[in-house]
Amino acid sequence: MPVKIIHIITKLELGGAQQNTIFTVTNLNRSLFHPMLWSGPGGILTEEAEKTLGPDFKLVPHLFREINPKNDFFSLLELTRMLTAEKKLSADPIIIHTHSSKAGILGRIAAWLAGIPLVIHTFHGFGFNDFQAVPVRTAYILAEKITGWVTDGFIFVSRANMDKARELGIGNPSQYNLIRSGIDVASFRNRTTNGNATRRNLGVSEQGKLVTMVACFKPQKNPVDFVRAAQLVLKEVPEAYFIIAGDGELRAEVEAAVQELGIKDRFKLLGWRRDIPEILWASDLLVLTSLWEGLPRVFPQAMAAGLAIVGTRVDGGTEAVVDGENGYLLPPRDYQGIARRVIELLKDDDKRAKMGKKGSELVPAFDIWKMVRDQEALYQRLLKEKKLWQ
Repeated sequence: MPVKIIHIITKLELGGAQQNTIFTVTNLNRSLFHPMLWSGPGGILTEEAEKTLGPDFKLVPHLFREINPKNDFFSLLELTRMLTAEKKLSADPIIIHTHSSKAGILGRIAAWLAGIPLVIHTFHGFGFNDFQAVPVRTAYILAEKITGWVTDGFIFVSRANMDKARELGIGNPSQYNLIRSGIDVASFRNRTTNGNATRRNLGVSEQGKLVTMVACFKPQKNPVDFVRAAQLVLKEVPEAYFIIAGDGELRAEVEAAVQELGIKDRFKLLGWRRDIPEILWASDLLVLTSLWEGLPRVFPQAMAAGLAIVGTRVDGGTEAVVDGENGYLLPPRDYQGIARRVIELLKDDDKRAKMGKKGSELVPAFDIWKMVRDQEALYQRLLKEKKLWQ
């Protein structure tokens, strides 16, 4: 019988961790594994998961990203009850594979309480960061250390996150595994539409230079710095346009910054989009202003599309963007430095094209099918090591 693998994630918003988790659950080898997906409510990808996975998708009603002792307690009870029921239904071993900070902590505790024999967690990035208040950051790190005791395998999407976990004493380094966050390289590399047609649909001049950011509007992505950089760039490159594909809690703040800086006619907020390849093909440059990351999925997407990148030097970003070769990396919050590099590349078509070509040569390491096969190999190895599978 195929081994049941239950993936648990906090919320199915339109992000890299969520899209890759759905892809993994959908494409695991069904002769070996029976994958399921459980998530908290409210995400934009929930309907897709319901349609794609049917009864193998379940909602955990009280699983929300925001810290709330009452909801978190009920969520832990729900997860423990659900996992206990699944264990009773199955004579074969079950694997729990958690994703994201909240689901990772509650899901692994629930798995321990339910007596699940094999527990894996993927760090798509950490729930703690250097911009948090010290007590909050310390609490998150402590929670990761505690849940690390009941975790059999850790997956990191970047070597930088792996090194940080080792430094902080999270889990046992012998349990660490590097599996890059993947993309469908071919879907971004093989152009199927005309960039000019996409520009017309976006209301962007075919002659202007288009600078794009793809990100959720949340503190991690720091989208207001993209607005500030855009205002500086427009002083030197007045024919430029700027777009953000994404949405979220900081939308009102971004809109206010665009209005205050007087660049509304050159800055467009696209909302959530599913046509990211077409948008990248129509763009001249990708920018990302994140304060922290695991490894931003949009970097390899832009690389496959042949774009140079200007981003921030955080966590796993340096493992995709080689500074000076396929893009530039600046310290987080240095929007003036980002603006200078954007101006440089918008004014130098040859350098921008050369960097884009270099990025396309580096991108095969981030293939999404490799990500799935690597996870399958890890599941099989851990099952055998724990003598749960012959």
